[in-house]
Amino acid sequence: MRIVLLLVVAVTAVPPHLAGAEPGAGSPALTYPIVDTGLERFFSDRGELSAAPRPGERFYGQDACYRGRRFSYRDNGDGTVCDLATGLMWQKTPEMDRLPTFREAVAGAAKLRLAGHGDWRLPTVKELYSLMDFNGCVHRRDPVAYLDARVFAFRFGQEDRGERLIDVQYWSANEYVGTTMNGAPTVFGVNFADGRIKGYPRDMGPGGRTAVHFARYVRGNPRYGVNRFVDNRDGTISDLASGLMWARDDSGKTMDWERALAWCETLKLAGHDDWRLPDAKELQSLVDYTRAPDARDARRRGPAIDPLFRTTDAEGWCWSSTTHLDGRVIGQRAVYVAFGQATGYMPDRRSGQRRKMNVHGAGAQRSDPKSGDPADWAGGFGPQGDEIRILNYARPVRTIAP
Repeated sequence: MRIVLLLVVAVTAVPPHLAGAEPGAGSPALTYPIVDTGLERFFSDRGELSAAPRPGERFYGQDACYRGRRFSYRDNGDGTVCDLATGLMWQKTPEMDRLPTFREAVAGAAKLRLAGHGDWRLPTVKELYSLMDFNGCVHRRDPVAYLDARVFAFRFGQEDRGERLIDVQYWSANEYVGTTMNGAPTVFGVNFADGRIKGYPRDMGPGGRTAVHFARYVRGNPRYGVNRFVDNRDGTISDLASGLMWARDDSGKTMDWERALAWCETLKLAGHDDWRLPDAKELQSLVDYTRAPDARDARRRGPAIDPLFRTTDAEGWCWSSTTHLDGRVIGQRAVYVAFGQATGYMPDRRSGQRRKMNVHGAGAQRSDPKSGDPADWAGGFGPQGDEIRILNYARPVRTIAP
């Protein structure tokens, strides 16, 4: 009981005098508030539903059944945008012509002087991901970005620059603790064209070309993305930074998306019956980017999650409740987070034969078909042959306080 009382105090609402405050003006009760995905449409495993499912019905518990903290931006008119939900201030318009290498992106933060501020930094994966809007879809006739392009300057990849439409990767500050794609040093990037997080080679890109990506700088709220976990010793773990309570154990078995939704909705744990399958952003908030099963440092080896949590499989992936709108048929895929290596099938550097390898790093966010037979996807999908599992784990979550 003592712990519960402490938690209630920790997640009380932001005081009125801090609401909408400039970054650095004060510390809201939650230092890591998770912003909603923005998705308000309902889907089955076949496509869009004509009506919202009700409790107890198939596909209830998906992302749009629950409303989270809404996007809230203010354009300051000086080249910056304040995110009033997170306390972060963003560069509105990044360099869009000569894209930087990773080292140039890191150095660029120290050189940037914008709107009278000199404390800009290259954002972490979690800071970048706070901007992700899952209403995006690159496969529409008129592609929609996974970012509010009414607020932030944005462009898709351009063919006349030798780019694919989806070449809109943004560098993060998170270097992968292992390696990917035949042993390449790797940095995580967030792609606002296709709605994914992947590890990308730090130095050399496709075809032996120097790796360059976009860089959008941030300042304010230095604690954003930093978890504060408390083990409640009842099978649950609370994050005082985000105001979320998690099941310490995952589902213990893999399942398709529909079953994962139902399993979480019917769970009773530690006296609570309001568990749900987390949305993409809630789930990604658990990733510990200092850990990976293939970490070069043996002390960092393990699933990319705090060791307080119990995982059935160190190489496991977990479903989110968020439908990914891209794919052959809109609505057939859902977002997952790889807490183990994000594997795919690519040519081996030595033999030239395709083999299964870590292509995007533990901590990547991709998507799987919601149902079907994984055997139908032998050899993977896409340019890096992303492995398709379909049967993934579930990690239930609940909100500690409204």
